[in-house]
Amino acid sequence: MIPQTDPINTKQAWQIALANVIKDPVELLSQLGLSDKLIAIDTDLVKNFPLRVPQNYINKMRYGDANDPLLRQVFPLIDESLQLDGFVRDPVGDNLAITSPGVLQKYRGRALLVTTGACAIHCRYCFRRHFSYTDSNPLAGQWQQTLQSLKDDTSINEVILSGGDPLVLSDTKLQNMVSDLEQIPHIKRLRIHSRLPIVLPERVDQHLLNWINTSRLTMVMVVHANHANEINDEVTEALNKLREAGCQLLNQAVLLKGINDSAEHLIRLSERLNDVSVMPYYLHLLDPVAGASHFDVADDTGIKLIEQIRKELPGYLVPRLVREQQGEASKTVIA
Repeated sequence: MIPQTDPINTKQAWQIALANVIKDPVELLSQLGLSDKLIAIDTDLVKNFPLRVPQNYINKMRYGDANDPLLRQVFPLIDESLQLDGFVRDPVGDNLAITSPGVLQKYRGRALLVTTGACAIHCRYCFRRHFSYTDSNPLAGQWQQTLQSLKDDTSINEVILSGGDPLVLSDTKLQNMVSDLEQIPHIKRLRIHSRLPIVLPERVDQHLLNWINTSRLTMVMVVHANHANEINDEVTEALNKLREAGCQLLNQAVLLKGINDSAEHLIRLSERLNDVSVMPYYLHLLDPVAGASHFDVADDTGIKLIEQIRKELPGYLVPRLVREQQGEASKTVIA
C-alpha cells in the first residue's frame, strides 16, 4: 500500500533544487544576458503551461545566445499560439488508451503508469502538455484498483513509469510502488522514462540508487537528451551511477526544428551518448501537439538526416527514426 504522505525529514539536495526552479521568463533571460532581447510571449499560454526550468539546466545554456538550443526547448514563444490543422491536444491517443486509473495500454505486454503530472522542466514540445493528470493519477487514492488491473492481466511483463516525470516523486513513494509491482509474478521489467538525470542530475542520489539496486525487476532507464550540450560532467556522473546500480540506459530524443535538425548536431548527440554508455534508441518525429507546430520537421527531412548519419556512424549509434501513431501496435519506424 502506498502511503499518502512521506515521513517528515530533511529535504534532499534534489528536492531543494526542484523547489527552486526558475518560473519567470524575464528572470531566465536576465540570467543569460538577454533582457534587452525579450521575445514576444503569449501570457495566457504561459499561465496554462508555465515556464519551468532547473538552475542546473540553465547553467548549460550559452550566455547571450537567444538561439541557444537548450533555451529554445524551454522558452515560451508567441509561435505557440499558432493554430495549425492536425496539431491537437491529444496527438497520440493517450485518452483512448486509458484502461484503469493512470494506466495506458497501447502495446501488447506493456502497461504505462502515468505516475504524476509534475516535471522538473517544461519542454515546450511536450506531447502531454494538455493531458488531464488530475483524472488519471493512480496514486490519488486509486492505487489498489490500478494494481489489481495489472495483476489480472497476465500478458503484462513490463511496467513503464511515466508522467510528467516519475522521478519527481519521493523515493519512499517510488520504492513502495515498485515493491507492490514486484509482488506480481508476471511483471519482469520496470522501465522508467525520465528527463531528470539530464536536467536535474542531483536527483540521482544514494537513496534512489539503493532501491534501484535492490529490486528484483530488470531496470531500464530511458533518459531524454535532444542535444549534446545537455550532457555535462554532472550528468555524466549521474548516468554512470545509474549504470553501476544495474540500469540499462537508453535515450529518446525528439527531432526539433532549430534545435537538432542537422546531421552534425545529431551525430554529436550520438557520440556524446556513446561516451557515457547510453544507447541512442529512438529519434522521434514531433508528436503534433497543439502549441508545438513551430518545432515540426518534415518526415522527408528526418529520413535524409538518418541517411547522412548512417554514412558517418556505426549502426549501433544510429537511432531509429519513429513516429507514434494512434491505434498502431507499435511505434512506426520511418527510417
